[in-house]
Amino acid sequence: MLKTEERNPSTTNIDKMPTSDIIAVMQKENLNAVNAVAMAQNSISNAVDEISLRMAKGGRLFYVGCGTSGRLGVLDASECPPTFGVPNGLVVGIIAGGDNALRNAIEGAEDNAIAGAKDLSTFNITERDSVVGISVAGGAEYVLGAIKYAKDRGALTVGISSNEDSKLLTTTNVSIFTDTGAEVITGSTRLKAGTAHKMILNMISTAVMIKQGYVYENLMINLKPTNKKLRQRMIRITATLTNVNEETAEMLLEKNGFNIRSAVNDYKQNPTL
Repeated sequence: MLKTEERNPSTTNIDKMPTSDIIAVMQKENLNAVNAVAMAQNSISNAVDEISLRMAKGGRLFYVGCGTSGRLGVLDASECPPTFGVPNGLVVGIIAGGDNALRNAIEGAEDNAIAGAKDLSTFNITERDSVVGISVAGGAEYVLGAIKYAKDRGALTVGISSNEDSKLLTTTNVSIFTDTGAEVITGSTRLKAGTAHKMILNMISTAVMIKQGYVYENLMINLKPTNKKLRQRMIRITATLTNVNEETAEMLLEKNGFNIRSAVNDYKQNPTL
């Protein structure tokens, strides 16, 4: 039996617990997700370095998953353009069953290896690309099909799973194992296994973007003013980097097409503004 399918002895009577105890035991199990990620730091670092090398040469990052895993990949990919100002196609999330699967369970989608390869093939994968397969159990055929296609095309393959001897981890170039153990509700891997995998995706995308130069110090210098909140954040960042007040920072940004880099460089050349 897969470790993530085992019954958790700490929660056998969870249906009879008072609410405070339910929350307490769930939080205790959440800490296991954090500890599992801590144990996987070396593998995560290796994945980041390998992905970064390829992205620096024009490669892209793909996440492929089913159900919760697929949704987490799409979520992380969709956050990269607004956070780092990168084009939509640089980080791509692919979920079994397509966009409809983001809101609905698509029966049998994860068992179709051919569909996994086909969906990935539409992106013309090359050796510069990196494909991260996400599967808690580590045996989703859709993900394995995509990974095989990626390997055949010479792309870097990374596997994330909470079962150490899973097929996914034994077939990818870089394997990231999170030993999250049995879930609070037996087999409900959207819980701490999903939490661990979300943390890893956060680390991968953020560290890769840092290494690609999309972050200065700890500031998002490639932001786009797509809403009031981000516009104000850009003003604050520019003010911080130029040591001017926010009114002057906004003037600099407006003069430079609301581009933080250009605004800061402009100020450095004309500090009397």
